[in-house]
Amino acid sequence: MRLHEGQSAQLGSIEFEGRTLQVSLRTGFDGVEFVGRLWFTDVLDGDGMPDRGVLPGRSRDEVLQLARRYSTQDLVLRYRRALYDKRRFVGLRRLTDDILAKIRYLNQLAISVRSGLLDGEGAAQEIELTERQLHELVAQLRDFAGVQDSD
Repeated sequence: MRLHEGQSAQLGSIEFEGRTLQVSLRTGFDGVEFVGRLWFTDVLDGDGMPDRGVLPGRSRDEVLQLARRYSTQDLVLRYRRALYDKRRFVGLRRLTDDILAKIRYLNQLAISVRSGLLDGEGAAQEIELTERQLHELVAQLRDFAGVQDSD
């Protein structure tokens, strides 16, 4: 989900296993409604992690009101869920991101050719190279699928 015009509001802090975490709410508009996501940031190292759950609303204020209703215990439970849902397949994610980047580049090339910004013959080599790179990336999926990265 891609959000537009993001804003952040501080909600407070929680303690979890001897660590202090700042809790904030990041809110944006997804084209249909306002959507908020809790964000937990360790005060010592600055590492942040989002809650995978979202808070929808008709306005930023409505989303903020929903978030402010959470008790400290609710926030701890949401942080625990975020820890559990933390990406474990980082290699596969990186490969997927590389594939998506190549697809976007291929699409941009095609758009540029169709709009006359690039010569079709000149872009053909670049398109062919990008397609080969995509095939090579897809061939690597088998190596990364199901492989968890260790913490």
